Amino acid sequence: MKNTIGFIGCGNMASAMIGGLIRSDLFLPENILCYDPMEGSRGMLAQKYGVNVLSSNKEVAMKSDYLVLAVKPYLYDKVLQEIAESIKSTVIIISIAVGVSFNDIKGILGEQIKVIRTQPSTPAFVGESDSTICPDDQMTQEDVLDIVAIFKSFGTVEIISEKLMEVVPGIASSAPAYAMLLIEAMADGGVLHGFPRDQAYRLSAQAVLGAAKLVLESGEHPGKLKDQICTPGGTTIEAVRVLEAKGFRDAVISAVDACAKKSMAMGKK
Repeated sequence: MKNTIGFIGCGNMASAMIGGLIRSDLFLPENILCYDPMEGSRGMLAQKYGVNVLSSNKEVAMKSDYLVLAVKPYLYDKVLQEIAESIKSTVIIISIAVGVSFNDIKGILGEQIKVIRTQPSTPAFVGESDSTICPDDQMTQEDVLDIVAIFKSFGTVEIISEKLMEVVPGIASSAPAYAMLLIEAMADGGVLHGFPRDQAYRLSAQAVLGAAKLVLESGEHPGKLKDQICTPGGTTIEAVRVLEAKGFRDAVISAVDACAKKSMAMGKK
């Protein structure tokens, strides 16, 4: 593992990643370098984590062995042009933006620069990001293992091909929002029947957490696990019947499809 990791951009995703890196002791706070044009964002990270806040994007780029570009996709060209002359030749660029390709980055920084495309998710705040990563052909096996270790500090990691990167938001990085919507709707149903709202949220969230953990740890097909809950003539199959009648499964598939298509469209701009 190299010595320093820099973050250009200090928003929610950067904060979640930094928290994981510090909790896992992969990097000391003083070796985590940050810059954001918003003084409030810089100050929040410095106060919360004790990281090293620098004076500019260029200064972060000059001193970073790993450089995380934690800015919105439409800002990538501007930031890349700004730091192109400042980065180390040995730096590994970590992109977390939807729709920004290897060619987009290397077209400005040069073909020789090591780049890895990634998609973490906000459950990184609690060590449960479902991150995906895609290394370019310049990266060594050791480089990839180091990046995997970084992302495992705040969740799980899957290595995928670049052609799948634009599909990732639909089933991973954007998907926590679907689960939040499900939890909120389930809790509303509980409130309808008299549950206090805070208790309804806790029960609904735990149900989603427990179901996800059961799928991951049992290795069983989700449909099989669903069938085990749906006893003949019982309450669960009645609920499932209504969900199917209302188009639940089709709505979810359509949402994933729409998210993936939006991601693909962003990559063509």
